[in-house]
Amino acid sequence: MSSRPKLIANVNRKICVACGTCVTQCPKSVIDVWRGSFAVVALAQCLGCGRCAAACPIGAITLRERVKSEGETL
Repeated sequence: MSSRPKLIANVNRKICVACGTCVTQCPKSVIDVWRGSFAVVALAQCLGCGRCAAACPIGAITLRERVKSEGETL
């Protein structure tokens, strides 16, 4: 059994408007806005809870499967 969540947040940088809503919704504080341009997620620490995706006003965040290089013990 895996010790890390199977899903992680994925930011579409092309449509992210860097509003910061996701930053305030993340229970682990692993999202930040990079240089006022787009949100970035510390993938190894992401819980995959989906709060950021649900809160994003333009749908720039989705959940996707975690891969081994992102902290998954497969």
